[in-house]
Amino acid sequence: MNPCAYPRAVSILPADRRRELPDEPGVYLFRDTRGRVLYVGKAKSIRKRVASHFSNPSTRGGRDLVSLIDQVEALVVHTESEALLAEQTFIKQYKPRFNIRLRDDKSYPYIAISLDEEFPRVYFTRERHRRERVYFGPYSNAKRVRATLEVLGKVFMFRTCEGPEPGRRSGSPCLDYYIKRCEAPCVGYVSREHYRQGIDGVIGFLCGRYREIERRLERDMREAADEQRFEDAARERNRLRAVRSLLERQRVANEATGTLDAVAVAVMEGEANAQIFQVRDGVLSDRQSFYLDNAAGGSLGEVAEAFILQYYASAMSIPPLLAVQEELQATDALAKALARRRGGHVEIRVPERGDKRRILELAERNARLALDQERLRSERRRQQRVEAMDGLQRALVLDAIPLRIECFDISTLMGTNTVASMVVFEGGAPK
Repeated sequence: MNPCAYPRAVSILPADRRRELPDEPGVYLFRDTRGRVLYVGKAKSIRKRVASHFSNPSTRGGRDLVSLIDQVEALVVHTESEALLAEQTFIKQYKPRFNIRLRDDKSYPYIAISLDEEFPRVYFTRERHRRERVYFGPYSNAKRVRATLEVLGKVFMFRTCEGPEPGRRSGSPCLDYYIKRCEAPCVGYVSREHYRQGIDGVIGFLCGRYREIERRLERDMREAADEQRFEDAARERNRLRAVRSLLERQRVANEATGTLDAVAVAVMEGEANAQIFQVRDGVLSDRQSFYLDNAAGGSLGEVAEAFILQYYASAMSIPPLLAVQEELQATDALAKALARRRGGHVEIRVPERGDKRRILELAERNARLALDQERLRSERRRQQRVEAMDGLQRALVLDAIPLRIECFDISTLMGTNTVASMVVFEGGAPK
């Protein structure tokens, strides 16, 4: 007997029920004895893929999963790309404990533009339920989203006041007008058409159409100067300078590099981080960093595939090219699914050389660095909890460290309407 061999996982699902599964593309759901969804997967052949889960899984997570499976549900679809989309839908719906998932995916911020209003607003939000509005994101860093809005506000001077109507009807513009942060649509200092041109600039900028914005601002500046509208010409000149200054600071390659997302993941001790370097017209327009749960035992390709599917399912912008570290299992199906969302061709490939490879390697280094930093933060938090429990043991003169603490509070209203609550701490952290 090999002492290094993994112990065999024991399943409570009979083998004959596995053989009854369809030999067709689709999605399968593993459930436990209480009917809870443990894992959602997709496959070209449901029967073969499910069987592979039971062939002595080599990771602890795989063995734990197999030992809990009581039921398998199968959903047959026409193509592998349809299976990818169905898998993502079920993962979002059930949040299975064994699937690789974006951490806290409901809390990611977006930039919203209220095109349903006469003078649209550009604002920070964590919700995207209004169909008539345009959303950009999801972003991983709320602070950087607010900084982006600050820069865009200086360049395109959109209003920040709340509500569908600009201003408070006071008859005079607010402070933003006097510090050149708004053109005061509330008192008619700017026409609806001119204001909308600024909003078009914001949309173009967030979509990465930088060259188009530069050309438009330069054209508007020259037209205003030719017509001797010198104040308008000066305003467009200032916008043009601000845009060019911002783009030069962000340039990571030449214009020929084009538009792409470099997607890199790093996996370390069961933790995973994914980085997206978004390049538009050769300019690094943004960098996103996401942590993923349940990545133990997954290869770089598996983690990258799961991340790409989840991120771009809600992303407002999908580029024509995704640069990845290694070939994915379902590259063609994933590209077709993304192309359907984008409304145009999407290519997923591994760049071998040049600027695209350099940008991908930069994303890869940042993913590893993010994991190192997260590990250090986790160790500091663990040490703080240990010190707190040690201090509590000494203060209460306990025989051992209090690994579990239960706190109760009971309140009544004149002897009636009794309400009780309990909070629990395990290992020094709230549960």
